Amino acid sequence: MRVFIDANILVAVVNKEYPLYTYASRALSWITANRHQPVTTSVSLAITYYFAEKKHGTVSAKERIALLADHLMIADCGKTEVTQAATEKKVKDFEDGLQYFAALNTGCSCLVTENVKDFYFSKIDVLTAKGFLLKVYGERG
Repeated sequence: MRVFIDANILVAVVNKEYPLYTYASRALSWITANRHQPVTTSVSLAITYYFAEKKHGTVSAKERIALLADHLMIADCGKTEVTQAATEKKVKDFEDGLQYFAALNTGCSCLVTENVKDFYFSKIDVLTAKGFLLKVYGERG
């Protein structure tokens, strides 16, 4: 299973932003421990870097992004995704459209974000980090 991880989840993990950090870090750990593939885009990593640099400085932010990049599949966010996000009438926020189409085109079964309402147009499950954990642990019994 491929699970798309939105920038706000990555920012919470990299910057240890509570209370979201608790759920976001557990969701990423569960995905990795269960041999599923966490997916993001270079756009999400750029957003994460911006906030990490503000909190931790340039050197630490780069180290944190490099560590994330080692553990995440980085989906294409190129011409196809730009065109899809720009032409889909249901997409109001272009950046959300880029993330969504990158997730969809990479075969992700769900998208984990704290901004669930921003993906009202989604054809795949969109869950908060807490909602994702409730779903996967609920399915395991």
